[in-house]
Amino acid sequence: MKKIGLMAIAALVLAGCNDGGEKKAQENLRKAEAALIAENFNEAKLQIDSIRILYPKAFDARRQGVKLMQQIDLKEQQKSLIYLDSMMVEKQAQLDSIKDRFVLEKDTAYQETGNYFYPTQTVEKSIGRSFLRGQVNEQGEMSITSIYCAGGTLHHTAVKVSVGNEFAETPVSKDSYETTDLGRTIEKADYKMGEDGGVISFITLNKDKNIQLQFIGDRTYKTAMQPNDRKAIAELADLARVLSAMEQIRKEKKEANLKIEFVTRKMQEDKEEKL
Repeated sequence: MKKIGLMAIAALVLAGCNDGGEKKAQENLRKAEAALIAENFNEAKLQIDSIRILYPKAFDARRQGVKLMQQIDLKEQQKSLIYLDSMMVEKQAQLDSIKDRFVLEKDTAYQETGNYFYPTQTVEKSIGRSFLRGQVNEQGEMSITSIYCAGGTLHHTAVKVSVGNEFAETPVSKDSYETTDLGRTIEKADYKMGEDGGVISFITLNKDKNIQLQFIGDRTYKTAMQPNDRKAIAELADLARVLSAMEQIRKEKKEANLKIEFVTRKMQEDKEEKL
């Protein structure tokens, strides 16, 4: 009788070992399902990952976990789209409130992307001026252009802005060029935001102060930034932040839709395989 009891216990122990931890894995699966209902997606994924790591032989639970992970991915991306849509509405409202301050120049015959300028810095209002012009394209990428036409040549490739002892200076421009108009040399150099040595940020922070502008080339030329030019660059920087945020939202929405399409297709394929 004692021998039979020991054998029964051994059989139960052996059965528990042979199930590959299936029962415990099912507990993790139930926790994952509960987390999904609560839209705690990270917790749901963690519970499913635990099954894969702790119970590699719990094949039934692992198969169910794969299906549940698909549902989690789908639900997570759908919720992300709702959030992104709400953010786009907010950013569009911000854009609508400020875009009338700028002029959009776009020739659809050869331009896919237009550029926003401040009204006081358009070409027709800036003839003969040496200054910093700002522009922002429709994707929110900002740049500044240093324009020199004060007589003679500098062959300038950089600019420096300063207030007292504080200053910011661009690195050497990757895109500088010279032209002539009615015999007068016009020099231009472009600097993209992020590659401008902090000049755009410096002007924005000091837009209400007297900023000195220095063109740097074979020799230097100094002038004071006009109040409208300081204002133009500061307000264009605000526009760039809104437009770039909207562009990022578009990219994230595209990624979310692609993921939804992939997961939906995979779920459909798995369903058809069972038929």
